[in-house]
Amino acid sequence: MLNFMENIPEIPLAFYISKFTSWISDTFVFLFDPLKNEFADGLENFADILAAVPPPIVILMVALIAFFISGKRFGLATFSLLGLLLVWNQGLWEEMMLSFTLVLVASLLSIVIGVPIGILMSKSKIAENIITPILDFMQTMPAFVYLIPAVAFFSIGMVPGIFASLIFATPPTVRFTNLGIRQVSRELVEASEAFGSTGAQKLFKVELPMAKATIMAGINQTVMLSLSMVVIASMIGAPGLGREVLSSLQRAEVGTGFVAGLGIVILAIIIDRFTQSFSGKKRVKS
Repeated sequence: MLNFMENIPEIPLAFYISKFTSWISDTFVFLFDPLKNEFADGLENFADILAAVPPPIVILMVALIAFFISGKRFGLATFSLLGLLLVWNQGLWEEMMLSFTLVLVASLLSIVIGVPIGILMSKSKIAENIITPILDFMQTMPAFVYLIPAVAFFSIGMVPGIFASLIFATPPTVRFTNLGIRQVSRELVEASEAFGSTGAQKLFKVELPMAKATIMAGINQTVMLSLSMVVIASMIGAPGLGREVLSSLQRAEVGTGFVAGLGIVILAIIIDRFTQSFSGKKRVKS
């Protein structure tokens, strides 16, 4: 067996992948260049607008929203208030707005792409059999690998960071949308069909509302995975709290890196509780 394997020439897989990546980059340069330039400008403008809002106003708004979505309890509101005040006090407010922009845009794109694919999987066994291995591949590939095509297509900056986050964070939304729709009671679906519902009516008035809690759980996972890419994306020039952590690591500045990491944790907890609150309300109603 060993001799047999020695007689087989090495397959130049890396060479073919590099050629394929170069082909995509050259062929779709008309698409990548506008995205790289215009989209990057739009992201920076959006982050500038967020940063231009006085921090006290943002902090009070977040605390108020936290108070109401948590059922008028003070725990999450107090944490949001104190946590965001700490981030502001440490001079990391602008960096947090940049990280929030990256997470928000990557999550929204993941949802816009992931929900329709999940619906398609729930409606077609063939589509599910084709897409499931792709999702497995996307989730098991180390996140660092996604930085390579991101740089090849979009150079460095926030846009490739969003591209890498998009690939890494989309699978949970797809899987949970598929799962949620498939878990809808068969009796309810048959009842809607008996009343003459069209396919669209059945989907939008029965299946998606009943699957909303499960879909929101997938969206929560997508948002958290996008946030986990903040530090990794900083390796290809994405600005924000991740860049502060990376630069602190390179300069061995433990304190600065820990404070930037604490800012990411505060942002993660607030976003997690906010997204969980939507699915939680649905469970109570259902």
